Amino acid sequence: MEELSGTILVGDEFEPVRGRVVVADGRIEAIEETSTDSTDIILPAFVNAHTHLGDSVAKEAAVGLSLDAAVAPPDSRKHRRLAAVDRADLVVAMRRSLRFMQRTGTVSVIDFRESGPAGTRALREAAAPLDINPVILGSGPSAVLDVADGYGASGANDDDFTDQRTACERRNRPFGIHAGEPDATDIHPALDLEPDLLVHMVHAETEHLERVAAQSIPVVVCPRANTVLDVGTPPLQALLEHTTVALGTDNVMLNPPSMFREMAFTAKRFDVTAREVLRMATTAGAEIAGLDCGVIAPDRRAALLVLDGDSDNLAGAVDPVRAVVRRATALDVSRVVL
Repeated sequence: MEELSGTILVGDEFEPVRGRVVVADGRIEAIEETSTDSTDIILPAFVNAHTHLGDSVAKEAAVGLSLDAAVAPPDSRKHRRLAAVDRADLVVAMRRSLRFMQRTGTVSVIDFRESGPAGTRALREAAAPLDINPVILGSGPSAVLDVADGYGASGANDDDFTDQRTACERRNRPFGIHAGEPDATDIHPALDLEPDLLVHMVHAETEHLERVAAQSIPVVVCPRANTVLDVGTPPLQALLEHTTVALGTDNVMLNPPSMFREMAFTAKRFDVTAREVLRMATTAGAEIAGLDCGVIAPDRRAALLVLDGDSDNLAGAVDPVRAVVRRATALDVSRVVL
């Protein structure tokens, strides 16, 4: 049993409570309000709800390129790099990105992994020695579900994914798909597949949002990647009004997989509250990934991030939730409990 003391961001509303969290056997046993001298800020660990970790072999390789030239299969710069990379180098590169995320408070990622079963196995090997456990949505033929946790489709305009969707349903595995990133033409076809997860939805309009709500499909937004690729910005407030919305950092080749940077960018770019952004980075991602964490409450998994509230960066902050979302950085991390 151990105790973590300070300002605890408790429950779905991240209510700041001065006190301690009691952890036993990897779970939160109790949250006790009491006086404490600790200046630490304790929050749920992040869930990065959309990544492409294979891109770790090509950081900054797509700067200045269009969406198609940067990442579209099969002939983009990204896919040419993935086809040419040595497997051992790929594993090391993905492990380094995973280790960075673990050290900065991310407990899990939902990764759309390229390169079929071999790609999934490479990511499993990369994650094996770490405490961060990715949810891998594989690619290629539906046989990838023999080794992947689910399926991640590139987009409904890229190919016919009916067989893969059917295989996911038969095996009770999640099916995710990119939609509405370059334009709106692939959104209705993606919704016709009845996916368990949509990514991007930059160009979603009212007719799409109504279908998303009716089908109860969660959405992951990746604002920094959308900005780098100059495809626009998602209608974030409208998405939040219609469904569960989580936050992802997307391609490692475009941006570091830092949830701190993603939260700060989102909070300052969109008309959303700090609590909504923190929920996107923690609770919503955990819900989509099927994880028993993302909120500090009794009997939940103790996946926690401890920040030094007396760091040169955070000292004097008048609102701990806003400070975490808009100001905190990796340098403020005091401890990660996964």
